Amino acid sequence: MITTTLDYNDGDTVLEGYAAFDESDTQKPLVLVAHDWTGRREFACKAAERVAGLGYVGFALDMYGKGIFGTDGDTAGNSALMGPYAADRALLRRRIRAALVAGRNIPQVKATQVAAMGYCFGGMCVLELARSGADVLGVVSIHGIFAPGDVPNEEIRARVLCLHGHDDPMVPPEQVLAFQQEMSEAGADWQVHSYGGTMHAFTNPKANDPGFGAVYSADAERRAYQSLENFLAEIFAQD
Repeated sequence: MITTTLDYNDGDTVLEGYAAFDESDTQKPLVLVAHDWTGRREFACKAAERVAGLGYVGFALDMYGKGIFGTDGDTAGNSALMGPYAADRALLRRRIRAALVAGRNIPQVKATQVAAMGYCFGGMCVLELARSGADVLGVVSIHGIFAPGDVPNEEIRARVLCLHGHDDPMVPPEQVLAFQQEMSEAGADWQVHSYGGTMHAFTNPKANDPGFGAVYSADAERRAYQSLENFLAEIFAQD
């Protein structure tokens, strides 16, 4: 497997992504990986490598800026990093679209076959990518944030998969229902898989804070990644 960092820009902001792919002369589908609220750290990079292991190009994108990272357990600091993008969805959409352009320009990528996945805050990011009308085949939110901002939706062309812990306090059942209604009214091809007895951040082995509502679940992680693999195989096969 080949891994490399890649600088790209959103206006004057320098960003640093992380690409992973198997050495081959054949161009492959691209899967963008949007990080959690701590930034493009090891967890997101390992997810890009997981994607590469499935035969795609994984590109862990950067929402915050080159060298800007949060810290595990620093709720206030991580909230300060994520907050401007949660509050300004136009900014968020522009930032993730810059990553989409950068990812498509990777020589090993087949530019017509693109999907995006994201964890927690990154789930919010990929859902906003879909809401922006981006020309991607599908997006996958993994224990992501469903609530929309105040920017109107464009036509949703991506197929949408959400992998959600039913007991996630950041996305209570009423928000799940509102999201499902939003996607149905938009005419989107959507799925929500809810895992019972499962909280936020269930794919992160470091998550062990029941009071905050973030707890790792090996069963939910296994099921979620199987669903992710099936979804990616389906959307790339149909293109």
